Amino acid sequence: MSTYVAEGTLTGGDYAHLRAFAAVGHTLSFTRAAESLGVSQSALSQTVRAFEERIGVRLFNRTTRSVSLTDAGEALLRRVGPALAELTDAVGQTRLYQDHPSGTVRVHAFRSAADLYIQPILATFHRAFPKVVLDVTIDDAVIDTVAAGFDAAIRIGEVIERDMIAVPLEPPVRQIPVAAPAYLAERGVPAHPRDLLAHDCIRWRWPGHAHPYRWEFFENGDWFEVEVQGPLIVSSKDMAFQAALDGVGIAFVVERTAQAALAEGHLASMLEPWCEPFPGHHLCFPQQRQMSPALRAFIDAVRDGAARRNAAAPLPKAAPAAPMPTDSSRKPAC
Repeated sequence: MSTYVAEGTLTGGDYAHLRAFAAVGHTLSFTRAAESLGVSQSALSQTVRAFEERIGVRLFNRTTRSVSLTDAGEALLRRVGPALAELTDAVGQTRLYQDHPSGTVRVHAFRSAADLYIQPILATFHRAFPKVVLDVTIDDAVIDTVAAGFDAAIRIGEVIERDMIAVPLEPPVRQIPVAAPAYLAERGVPAHPRDLLAHDCIRWRWPGHAHPYRWEFFENGDWFEVEVQGPLIVSSKDMAFQAALDGVGIAFVVERTAQAALAEGHLASMLEPWCEPFPGHHLCFPQQRQMSPALRAFIDAVRDGAARRNAAAPLPKAAPAAPMPTDSSRKPAC
């Protein structure tokens, strides 16, 4: 099957030919045109001659002392000159996106990640990049970032898609069981994670999943799960934390979220020897050959903000990753 190419169709090299022709046509000098294009006079002469041969029309009258346009050359320059100027301007305007990022960046973030890494940078980011719109969806659901139309996501290390670039934003984190001192005074302190089965535990469920998260602990080099029971199942980590403060039962929380309450004696921790660190929040985005300046600006802002936040933070060693989670055995969204 043959391919028909219409007469007069431009080829890949015609832009260079037209640009060379226009430079000579405007200056009527191969020397000045070559200087403006940054090429040698002989190379420019060969380019113009190759163009004339390709289209079968002589565009210039040449003598040893002068260069002038033929009638065909004048007609072509009248049409090509404005078109080339428009193309040059269009490319220049496009490059402004690199110098002045603009457009929309769509981001999917776990609730805790939005609080830690997006909220603190919003004001400074807007001042620095007023033409960029951040479209942020805050949701603890685990989704296919690219298929859902997002440019980037912030999520914990255990649920990162394999084909994504993942930039760690924090040192490893760990979850610990906590409860109000009054609850522990009445019910006792569990000595081993499996003792939690005899306690009222505040369970958490990933959005869209049928079963509550099973609490994960580390012993003898391996992770193991405890399917706790209790009077409350929530999809909000904040509600679970408040319920523990109110004495409803034992909650399983990321240690940093409970530091103030622990220091003030409102909560007490337990079972810490079985609570190992695991990879925390990561900024994720798809591999791409040409990243938009707006997305690059957002990534740099998040990374810089995270670096400042972690500057004085200790770096605990993470335990080996837990097995690939099922719908009810993923670590909470921190």
